[in-house]
Amino acid sequence: MEIMKKLLSVALLFLSLSAFAQNEQLANNYFDRGEFEKALISYQDLLKSQVGNFNYFQRVVECYQQLQQYDKAEKAIQEQYDRFKQNQLLVELGYNYQLQKNQEKAVKYFDQAIDKIKKNANEVYGIAYVFEKKSLIDYALLAYKTALDKDPKLSFNFQMAMLYGQQGHTDLMIETFLDESIKNPQNLPVIQNQLSRFMTEETDANFNDALKKALLVRAQKTQDVFWNDFLSWYFVQLKEYGKAFIQQKAIYKRYPESFANIVNLGQMAIEDNDQDSAKEILTFVLDNTNDLELLIKSHSYLVQMKIDHALEKDYPAITAELEALIKEFGVSPYTLSLLKLQADFTAFHLKNPEKAKVILKNAMEMPINKYQLAEVKMELADILLFEEKFNQALIYYSQIDEEMNGDVIGQEASLKTAKTSYFKTDFAWASHQLKVLKSATSELIANDALDLYMLISDNTVEDSTQVALKKFARADFLLYQNKKTEALSQFQAILKENKGDQIEAVTLLRIGKIYEKMGDFTNALANYNEIVTKQKESIYIDEALYFSAEIYNTQLHDSEKAKPLYEEIIFHHEDSIYYVDSRNKYRKLRGDTNL
Repeated sequence: MEIMKKLLSVALLFLSLSAFAQNEQLANNYFDRGEFEKALISYQDLLKSQVGNFNYFQRVVECYQQLQQYDKAEKAIQEQYDRFKQNQLLVELGYNYQLQKNQEKAVKYFDQAIDKIKKNANEVYGIAYVFEKKSLIDYALLAYKTALDKDPKLSFNFQMAMLYGQQGHTDLMIETFLDESIKNPQNLPVIQNQLSRFMTEETDANFNDALKKALLVRAQKTQDVFWNDFLSWYFVQLKEYGKAFIQQKAIYKRYPESFANIVNLGQMAIEDNDQDSAKEILTFVLDNTNDLELLIKSHSYLVQMKIDHALEKDYPAITAELEALIKEFGVSPYTLSLLKLQADFTAFHLKNPEKAKVILKNAMEMPINKYQLAEVKMELADILLFEEKFNQALIYYSQIDEEMNGDVIGQEASLKTAKTSYFKTDFAWASHQLKVLKSATSELIANDALDLYMLISDNTVEDSTQVALKKFARADFLLYQNKKTEALSQFQAILKENKGDQIEAVTLLRIGKIYEKMGDFTNALANYNEIVTKQKESIYIDEALYFSAEIYNTQLHDSEKAKPLYEEIIFHHEDSIYYVDSRNKYRKLRGDTNL
């Protein structure tokens, strides 16, 4: 009987809490929809249940103010102040008068709030918060400065820097953020995140220049490598890897153990297709270290770059280089990156998957950790897929997904599972998997999943039989197998058969990319131009513009033709993933000094 009473009490409590949560949601919905009379009644009922709930109290006051019932708002605030002596309510009283355009009385209460901080610096936390919430930026700053005068040991650099930014005083914001970063290095990631937002979103192009100057001045004055590293971060945001490398070299001269950062910088340069900087960085590593892991990693990156841009005539030299490196460093867990690279090159370029699988299966016998094992399994699955052994590939992808669930490599395996379904033309199952992956923690995986999901859905709406999509998936699989000529022929056939259809734009994009990989930039540009000039409503137009600009900029070195293409992305495709890179490259080509 006693147990039943307890269970009944718990059930009643649960129902009470559930009803309370529903009432709060109802009140919030009324408020968000601008139905302030209904919201007021709901919040008043909630406040009766929780008298000390400051959020409900604030919403009651805000409802009064929205209904222009300022006398009732003042009475409620005064009663709350008399009861709880919360000094931030002085700001609320002042703001209530400001809404009535009675600035004299508003200032009186704001000044009283500041006086409370003069007596007790800890009052600043509540008072400054309300000033900020009411967008009273000048008073919020005054509150923090008053607290610092009272107790200099306190620190509000981060909060004050954010307020300076809201005021448009970016120079003060920069200096305050930099002061905070050196004083509390643990806050550096958050500070850099805020600064990067201004670097990419700020319409005033002088911001980047001001930040660079401030960092250079500190680096020169203090000779502290902290600022060299900060400058390196700054140049990485702008994808200026050569300049970032100069800063990393300055750090290395004083702290040779910092070599890992230089290798990572080289990898970033590769990912952004800055081949010249990547070669310079990684060659520097090879010339200046005996660290086995760094040497192997640098060699792997350099060989991968050669493979990515290789023609068939280059294959023998790459084969010989890989064999020489593996002979030099031996077959061991340390050389796993070279072994995987050799297996991939052997399968996808030399078309010898059997030999590639032997390399990987031998690697799996070595004493490697679970992450390394997952990487080898992934490469093996890729080669099985290359051989059109779909089910065997899926087994390995599924194993990795299960064993590394929650990790990026697990999500990558899940994406490859979806792609395998797509290659098999099982579009329904592929779409089901991709729908989940669209919210993956890895932005790259999420974007890839979204692209493939949209490709399937867009070309199913127009053609429920999916005839063209099936042919497209087959051509994509040939591309996966690195059979460029066969893939090109298939895509051209699709283009011929589906003129004016939904699938036309993405087909042109694929053909352009194949020509790019073949080094035929004239034909690549011609196909991209078809999208730009004749497919103006296509979701692929920003890609066509960007790929064209990149060819002119990096391959043909014709900046005058690249500039208007980057400019088109900047002014008409602000939501493109290529927007930031296009803007930086456009400014550089234009000769801006703030880079």
